Amino acid sequence: MEMNAHYTSFVAVGDSFTEGMSDGLPDGSYRGWADLLAARLAAAAPGFRYANLAVRGKLIGQIADEQCGPAASMGADLVTLVGGLNDVLRPRCDVDRVCARFEEAAALLARGGGQLVLMRSPGRQGPVLERFRPRMERLFAWIDEVAARHGALVVDLFASHALSDPRMWADDRLHLNAEGHRRVAEAVWQALGLPATADWDAPLPAAPPPGWGARRGADLRFAREHLAPWIGRRLSGRSSGDGRTGAHFSAELGQAFWTTPADHTNPGPVTDWRRVQP
Repeated sequence: MEMNAHYTSFVAVGDSFTEGMSDGLPDGSYRGWADLLAARLAAAAPGFRYANLAVRGKLIGQIADEQCGPAASMGADLVTLVGGLNDVLRPRCDVDRVCARFEEAAALLARGGGQLVLMRSPGRQGPVLERFRPRMERLFAWIDEVAARHGALVVDLFASHALSDPRMWADDRLHLNAEGHRRVAEAVWQALGLPATADWDAPLPAAPPPGWGARRGADLRFAREHLAPWIGRRLSGRSSGDGRTGAHFSAELGQAFWTTPADHTNPGPVTDWRRVQP
């Protein structure tokens, strides 16, 4: 367990993927891969500190402008940046502009001095992925270049066959479920050079495809509960992240803050961690 003693602090920035949707907890909050990774790191590092600044719905420009400055100032040993997918999934997108803002964000975080980790986001099998694949591949190729310039690690989730399985995704078809987030946490853990505990890209067991009725019922629920509200937000210019701040960002003070477990030998859910006083 001493291999990860170097990582005594971790700050995560990004959108809903890093916020943890849709890995829900009984109290209605989200957990997600970043919280899972933080808990594993904390178990080996007394005094470990963690901050998750990610907010659902944020575009890469918003991540760069709102999250990266506070994150960089925290001086974390480990920093993760995932963003840009909300941009490229929009009907109209200037991919060159998205790439430029992504590099601004990465460069700012890299100046903070910690190990920067970037990701090629996973993609769910289906027509949406195929429609936007060229944009996603342009962004991901750029992320590789940015990583090379700034000494960052890249976790390639886009190439994962397991994470493209629809069974790894929540009912909204936009976010990973609990098992998907668990596998992402393991993928990042291994990318950091830490000992593997599982094959994060192992395929799910084969299962018979759902029948026609089950598929149509799922499609109708998806359209009613997720697609229609999403279209409504797009038409009105609203975002699911409007009025929200990261889990560990104080809107009142205008600054991020650290959290830490009361007992590093049994970290428990990050939602139960205590705030570290400055």
